Amino acid sequence: MSDETPVLFDATRAGVGVITLNRPEKHNAFNPDVIEHLTTLFEELRGQDGIRMVFLKGAGKSFSAGADLDWMRHAADWTHDDNQKDAAALAEMLHKLHSLPMPTIALVDGHAIAGGMGLVSACDIVVATKKAQFGLSEVHLGLTPATISPYVIEAVGPRMARALFVTGERFDVAFGEKIGLVHYAVEDADALAEMEEYLAKLIFKGAPGAITDAKKLVDEVMWREMDSHMRHDTAKRIADRRASDEGKEGLSAYLEKRKPKWAE
Repeated sequence: MSDETPVLFDATRAGVGVITLNRPEKHNAFNPDVIEHLTTLFEELRGQDGIRMVFLKGAGKSFSAGADLDWMRHAADWTHDDNQKDAAALAEMLHKLHSLPMPTIALVDGHAIAGGMGLVSACDIVVATKKAQFGLSEVHLGLTPATISPYVIEAVGPRMARALFVTGERFDVAFGEKIGLVHYAVEDADALAEMEEYLAKLIFKGAPGAITDAKKLVDEVMWREMDSHMRHDTAKRIADRRASDEGKEGLSAYLEKRKPKWAE
């Protein structure tokens, strides 16, 4: 039974945050209320040093079916400015998810369609069961996946994104893994829970600051020319890390054959 709150959040004392899209009767479809709740939550998480990772999942049979049909029906009667403002809210929410400093992991058991696939693409890691179905069906409705496109293109590459955008094809977890959208394909919900625990253990082994910097590294190195400026920048980054408190603690722990403080 669904709670009145469209998005739920829970956190363990160890620092594992779990976000649950909580509109199972609507297949966790987006509407302005869902987007507002997610935007606020992502902004709050940005400043919470105690949260080491964030898992994102859907209640019920779907991860997220994309836009709520009632919302889309009303949008058809809005002005262009109203539609642009509405779409900007979705774009801002996805940006806040994508730019969170801690690792984000999508746990997909069911459909992740259109905007739902945008959420998946904006996460760092994707785990999906054999029940998972993906697709970008916007062109079938005379639309385009504009606001989610930066994240989908980053996830699967421009050529594959173009194919998925123009066909609107639905695909399964095996194809999702093949194209790089899904990192771990698992059998069922039980295996999904096991993978959640496995990834949490891996992330707890990493230094929080180093993980944040590693995420930034991808965004700030990707597509840049591999020239002297790049070499200087990457050398400075590792030098900064070696001189950091985490870097010194990590090396000391390794030499002393003990766990570093962040993994205790």
